[in-house]
Amino acid sequence: MKEEKSRSNFSGTLGFVMAAAGSAVGLGNIWRFPYLAAKDGGGLFLVCYIILALTFGFTLLTTEIAIGRKTAQSPLTAYGKLHPKWKGVGVLACLVPIIILPYYCTIGGWVFKYFFTFVTGQGKDAVADGYFTGFITSDIAPMIFGIIFLAVTALIVFSGVDKGIERYSKILMPALLLLIIGISIYSLTISTTDADGVVRTGWDGFKIYVLPDFKGVTLKQLFVVIMDAMGQLFFSISVAMGIMVAYGSYVKKEVNLMNSINQIEIFDTIVAFLAGLMIVPAVYVFMGREGMSAGPGLMFVSLPKVFDAMGTVGIAIGILFFIMVSFAAVTSSVSVMEAIVSSIMDKFHLSRKKSTVIVTIYALVFGIVVCLGYNKLYFEVTLPNGTTGQILDIMDYISNNCMMPLVALLTCILIGWVVKPKTIIDEVTLGGNRFGRRRLYIVMIKFVAPVLLLILLLQSVGIIRF
Repeated sequence: MKEEKSRSNFSGTLGFVMAAAGSAVGLGNIWRFPYLAAKDGGGLFLVCYIILALTFGFTLLTTEIAIGRKTAQSPLTAYGKLHPKWKGVGVLACLVPIIILPYYCTIGGWVFKYFFTFVTGQGKDAVADGYFTGFITSDIAPMIFGIIFLAVTALIVFSGVDKGIERYSKILMPALLLLIIGISIYSLTISTTDADGVVRTGWDGFKIYVLPDFKGVTLKQLFVVIMDAMGQLFFSISVAMGIMVAYGSYVKKEVNLMNSINQIEIFDTIVAFLAGLMIVPAVYVFMGREGMSAGPGLMFVSLPKVFDAMGTVGIAIGILFFIMVSFAAVTSSVSVMEAIVSSIMDKFHLSRKKSTVIVTIYALVFGIVVCLGYNKLYFEVTLPNGTTGQILDIMDYISNNCMMPLVALLTCILIGWVVKPKTIIDEVTLGGNRFGRRRLYIVMIKFVAPVLLLILLLQSVGIIRF
């Protein structure tokens, strides 16, 4: 009891929602969501994503936050408190952020580098072919920017829950939202005429983005879109990586969980949609449909070309864009580190400061290894899902493609069939609060979500292919 009483808390609903939304709104939302939307038929992907967010995503988000608050424990120890024989799920859930943190800080360093490039008036340099590759394969620069990003992340986590994570989230999230709204509106107003005299407007790109294209869509293609949308939800709502369990453990008992979860869902869906609205029309205007399929290179290769094509205003837009992406990256990185730090604190009873220092040293060492993976330690392997990768890609594949669906699947089995959905329902309805979508939750946690997760996991490891 003493441990629970001394545990830090968010000051209230707003602090929790801003912190949780900050975790959810990260690099996955900024570049991955627009890329998948463009790849999977625009509006068709949006429809599938929204339906899954309100069902599948809602189920996982509710479960993890409720587990955290009920047990007042971090992911490493929370599952064992629910059921002693299932503590292994907590170990897996904690391993996910442990694997993610070093390479996320490396990518965060790339974002800081591009912000520095634009703010120092060198935005035109970023347009040159090979600029991005030249940077990430260099010996020292990626390490320096990665270390700076890690230091910012560690400082916020070091400051604690209310004075660190909550305080910075309350500042950064509204600022991020304003920036993303401003850039989104601007993207709709731009237009260009190509060498063939064809005029492309931001509004044309908007229609491609939001209007479902069912022409020639087969059942197989629809299933691929559903799997892509479901995979995106892991990034969009930060589930299956221990984060929401950790954040849930800091929520006071008097907070209405269902209201908070609804607000997180709305905030995240709006930002994900706006990320696409900000990027897809602009890329379409200046690079056509082919530019919209740039994939992971969209943010670091394609967008600088778009900003350059905008002329003088593109410099300002580029600065604002990379400020916004930096905010998103930091708030997500903080949540990843916090999941590990809170686990060390709960399991080994160390102070926040000692735990943060340990995690920072770990992230520093392995972050350097990730950077070296593009030069001194470079090699390529073919992964089970058919893609080719090196150190960062391997870490990303293990954490995102294998472990996250597995953690989510085991969580559904634990709650749906072992300790029963009532465990979560009782926590959500504490104090007489209403549980909206209760029947939906029971059906999803017991039947639908496990089946979808099993298919996603089998697809991720290459057992089934579409």
